[in-house]
Amino acid sequence: MHRYRVYNAAAPTTAAMVAQSTGTATKTMLQIATPSTRMIQLISWGYTLTAVPGSTGGLLELMETDVGATGLTAHVAAGIQPLWPGIPASLMTLGTGATGYATGTPTEGSITASRTFDADEIPPTAGAVPIDYDYQWMPDERPIVNISKFLRVRATFAAAVSALVWVCFDE
Repeated sequence: MHRYRVYNAAAPTTAAMVAQSTGTATKTMLQIATPSTRMIQLISWGYTLTAVPGSTGGLLELMETDVGATGLTAHVAAGIQPLWPGIPASLMTLGTGATGYATGTPTEGSITASRTFDADEIPPTAGAVPIDYDYQWMPDERPIVNISKFLRVRATFAAAVSALVWVCFDE
C-alpha cells in the first residue's frame, strides 16, 4: 500500500496553497474518484477555516457517494501527494467530474446512495470553538471507499468563508 494526502487546492510550488470559498449552500470542497480497479482506505482528514461561518454556523461532512460532483477544478497527478519518497503517482481518476476541488460552484449531482464517515458541526458562536479539525481513525475502524465511488468533503454554510480541507488515504 502507498499513502497519499490531497488538499482542495493545487499543490504548492512557488506560491502557497489557496483556501477555497465554501459558498452559501451545500458545496463539494474536495472529491476523490476511485477507479474501477482500486479502493482506498482512509487514514485521516481535516480542515481549517479562515473565520466562523456566520450566525448560523455550518457543517462539514466526509462521505462516499455513488455520484460525483461536476464542474470541479481537476487535480493533476502532482496534486495527490505521496507521503514517502519514491512512491508512484496515485491511480485515482482525475478530471473535473472525478478527483478535483471547488474553485467555483460545482454541480452536486443526484446522489442515490451514500455513506457518511465523519461530520463536524461548527457552532455560530465566534471564538467559542477552534475553526480547525483533524481526525485520524484507529486502524480497525478505517473506512474503505469502494471501487467506482466518490469520496467527498462537503461544506454546508449560510455565510461563505474560506476553507482548506484535506484527506490522507492508502491505496
